[in-house]
Amino acid sequence: MAKIVIYTTPYCPYCIRAKQLLQLKNLEYEEIDVSTDSSLRQKMQQLSGGNTVPQIFIHQKPIGGCDDLYALERNHQLDTLINNH
Repeated sequence: MAKIVIYTTPYCPYCIRAKQLLQLKNLEYEEIDVSTDSSLRQKMQQLSGGNTVPQIFIHQKPIGGCDDLYALERNHQLDTLINNH
């Protein structure tokens, strides 16, 4: 099973959409809320190079945000990425 980590805030519509796709595909993920902890946001920025949420990691590899996740799914690459580890 893939190790998926998603950095989010509770009020972010892109975070909600990304989590919906993961849930639709029955994928387990770890959600890290960065809305109230600046050290978690700094860690997210260091790991991903991005400062917006969501930031999504699959097998510790940063894949970007919601649009990137949906692009992987549209191009039939998400399942391959998840299963090839």
